[in-house]
This record gives sequence, C-alpha cells and structure tokens, in this order.
Amino acid sequence: MKYIKYLILAVMLTGAGSCSVDRVPETQLSDATFWRSEGDLNSAANYLYTFLPSLPVYDDNMSIDGFAVYPNEVSNGTRTVPNWDDDYANAYKLIRAACNIIAKAPRATSAGVDPGIVEKYVAEARFFRAWAYYNLVKRYGDVILVTTPLASDAKELTAARTNREIVYDTIYADLEFAAAKLQLPSAMGESNYGRISRTAVWAVESRAALFEGTWNKFHNAGEWRTHLERAKNAAEKVIQSGEHSLYTGGYFNLYQYQAEGMGNKENVMVRRYGANDANIISYHNIPMAIISGGVVNPTKYLVDAYLMKDGLPIDKSPLYKRPDSANHVFNNRDKRLSETVMKRGDNFSLTGKFVVSTSSTGYNYRKYVIQEDMGKSRSYIDYAIIRYAEVLLNYAEAKYELDAGITDADLDRTINQLRDRGEVAHLTNAFATAHGLNIREEIRRERRVELSMEGFRYWDLLRWKTAETELPKPVLGAYFFKDEFLALGYSLTPNLNPDNYIMPESGNMRTFLPQRDYLWPLPLTEISMNPNLVQNPNWN
Repeated sequence: MKYIKYLILAVMLTGAGSCSVDRVPETQLSDATFWRSEGDLNSAANYLYTFLPSLPVYDDNMSIDGFAVYPNEVSNGTRTVPNWDDDYANAYKLIRAACNIIAKAPRATSAGVDPGIVEKYVAEARFFRAWAYYNLVKRYGDVILVTTPLASDAKELTAARTNREIVYDTIYADLEFAAAKLQLPSAMGESNYGRISRTAVWAVESRAALFEGTWNKFHNAGEWRTHLERAKNAAEKVIQSGEHSLYTGGYFNLYQYQAEGMGNKENVMVRRYGANDANIISYHNIPMAIISGGVVNPTKYLVDAYLMKDGLPIDKSPLYKRPDSANHVFNNRDKRLSETVMKRGDNFSLTGKFVVSTSSTGYNYRKYVIQEDMGKSRSYIDYAIIRYAEVLLNYAEAKYELDAGITDADLDRTINQLRDRGEVAHLTNAFATAHGLNIREEIRRERRVELSMEGFRYWDLLRWKTAETELPKPVLGAYFFKDEFLALGYSLTPNLNPDNYIMPESGNMRTFLPQRDYLWPLPLTEISMNPNLVQNPNWN
C-alpha cells in the first residue's frame, strides 16, 4: 500500500486549482531544500498522478452512443467558444509540473541519490508530458510547445502554436525515453501497482500514434504511415511482453471490485481510487450516477451495433427477430450487450432488480454498476485507463490501415479473442466475403462495443472523419413497447419518432460543421492574453 500512502500525501500537499501555460510561471518548490532525496522525487512525481483522468462515462454523450437527460452541446454542434477550458488549462499545468521534474530531478544525484532512481522519476515525468500533449493535440490540433520550466518573462508566454507534427516528435521522444527507463509490471510489484510501467508507455504510444496516423490518413493532413507503423509496433511490444492477457472472469466483472489489482492482467494503465474508507486516494459516485439515468444512457445506435451470436449484424443475421418486448433485444446477441446494458432481473439497487428503464433513451447502462456501492454516496472502483483489449484493437486497426487488409492469423490474435469473450463467431476474411461484410467496419464495430462507455467513440469519429455523417442524426433510444413501459416504468409517453422509437433529440436540432467542429476552440482567455495565439478555423 506504499503507493496509495504517497499518493494520498501528494494530493494533500497540492491544490486542485488550474492555471494556464500562458500566464502563470512555474512555482518554485523551495528549490534550495528540495530535490535532495528519493522522497522528494517521489512526492513531486506523485503529484503528476493526480492529473490522471477520472472515469469517462460522460464522454459518450459527445458521440451518438450515449445521451443523458439534456442534449450535449459538443454532440449536437451548439457549443460556443468558452472563456475558460479546464482541459486546456490542466494539460499545461501538468506539462509545467512535468517539465519542472525533468529539469530539476537530476540535482538529487549531487545529494547521493542513485542516478538510476533519478532517471526513473524523470521517465515518469516525460511520460506525463507526452500524455498531456497527446490530449491537447487531439482536441486543439497545433498547440504551444513547452519543454522547460517557465520564468515570468519567458518568451513561451506569448508563443505561437507549434505544428502538431513537431509536437508529436516530442511526444514520441518522451515515450521512448520513458519506455527505456521504466520497468515491466511484473518487476514493479504490488506496492507500485498503478504507477506507470513500460507496457503502459507502449500502450499509450499505440493509442497516440493510431490517432495521429488515422487522422492524417482520413483528413488528408500529412504523412500517416510512420504513425501507423509506430502504433502497430508499440502494440506488438505489449503483446509480445507476455505481461498482459484478457480477463477471464467475465466482461461485466471487469468493472467490479473483483477485477482490481495486479491479478487482473488486462489492466495496463489504471487510475487508483483506493480500496475502502480506510485506504482512500479519492472516490467517486459513478455507480449511482449511472443507475439514475441522469449522466449517460445507451442509445439505439450502440445497442444495434452488437452482433448476433453467428457473427452477423442484426440486418444480416437469420437469428435476429424483431423484439416484441424490451428484454428480447438481448436474445442471441453478443454476450457483452447484456453485460453492458441493463436487462430484466439485473441488480439495480441495493436490494432491487431491474424491470424496465425509465431513462431518456429507454436503456440503462450496467457497466460500473456495483450493488455494494448503492447504499452509499461513494465508490472506490478503479478506472482502467488502458486495457489490453484496446491494445489488441489498436494493433488490428493499424495493421488493416497499413496493409489495406489483415490476415486471419492477426484477426485470431486480436479481434477474435474479444469475440470469444462475447461468445460470438469468429471473423475471417472468407466469412466477411461470404456475407458482404467490410473488414474495416467490423474492426471499428468491435472497438465500439468492446470500449463502449469508456470515452472512445467521439474521438474515433473525429479521427476517421465520419463525425459529419454520424453526429447530425437524431438521437434514438429503445422501441417503445407502450403497455410494458407505461405499466412498469414511464409515467408518460416520451417523444417518439415515426417508427415508434424513443427520440430524446431530433435530427433537426443537431449539426456538425466539418470546416469547424473537427477541432475544439481555444479558450478566449488564452487568446486575449497572447497576441500570437490564433483561434482554430471558423470558431468566431
């Protein structure tokens, strides 16, 4: 529990406020007395872990796979340029903290700290700097590149944006350094579970490189093959390491307490929340928020994406029968559907069972719903930021996009491992040809269902340049079985489309402007204070 203890201390010793790169210089951490021991380095590095993302269950509302109670302004195209943006400000706050460690940690060697230990903490800092820049680029494109601590008169305070390719060079250099200096998970031990490992670095590299490679390919934005080669090779390193495997205790249980800790080899990079009231890092209330239906609910588009057991989509499979009740949508489907979406009889509260949804879409999520957390306003379930499943998906997609195809052997070592968990027939090239399936679309489908409610779908639509087609659609939910829903859940008939599907938001209320919406707007406060910072196109 040493890692938890030090991380708790780091949270206590640091504030939660945000400050942007453009205005606030690096805080001096009592440099005359700091940077003298491994404990100093550990405390400084632990602060970086407080920037790890929380459970992204809300993020699918930005796509069309999730809907809360009210429309999402990112999803429906109604957002305006913000005055302040925490995503932007906190990324630079993390970069600043990381740069401070990179520059000053080597001072500890003169105080007798082993150079190898110093390099480990510098490696963690360089990982976090890469992580921050990746998350900036995917939102804003070109961004200001800062690689040193800033003085109050630093020229970077009024710098212009740096081309994203140059930023990516820094990302890759940082990740390569981190991978060379950090250990494999098996060498780190239980006490360091949750710290960044070598395989976590490779996994992040595969994610970041896949994003940039496919962005460049589908947006005709520049060279893409080297990024996809890097994505494929980084994923291959994770696979070949032998450190990770898919969890065999069931897909639903991946998001329960029983799958926490080093025993679950599927978790590659984890944000830890603690263990219980006596061992707290932080906590959340995601299980109850999901059950309430107020934060995110599955839509018809997501539910329809799950295959039938025979490996065919619902519009091609002879197994598919139009449901005649709410629960029949799960018949003969990919098992992951019923482990992701609530069905009748599932645990729904501390003592109750699910009957029918009263949510905005007529569906409720089941992932991260933990019965033992229902009676309290906190949960300590960890967030697996990267699972081995994603690494397999990254490899399959990069391989397909590089070669305009993928072998059955590579499908078996990636996509079909995930299908086995859903008890779905394997995908092969012959099967796809025989049934008129597109392999690229099946790889993308697998990503959609395996990673549902984990914050990927919106960003995938952006990098594939399909958001302009997918996002303007009306938001649809379950087919409204009137007698069933009114008798067991709904008090009033919801808004329905002509085909009798629940429609929480109509298509005429949703827009996506390709010339604007593929990049996020920079916050006005940043632009007003930096005359060289130019807004993204068409954000007026």
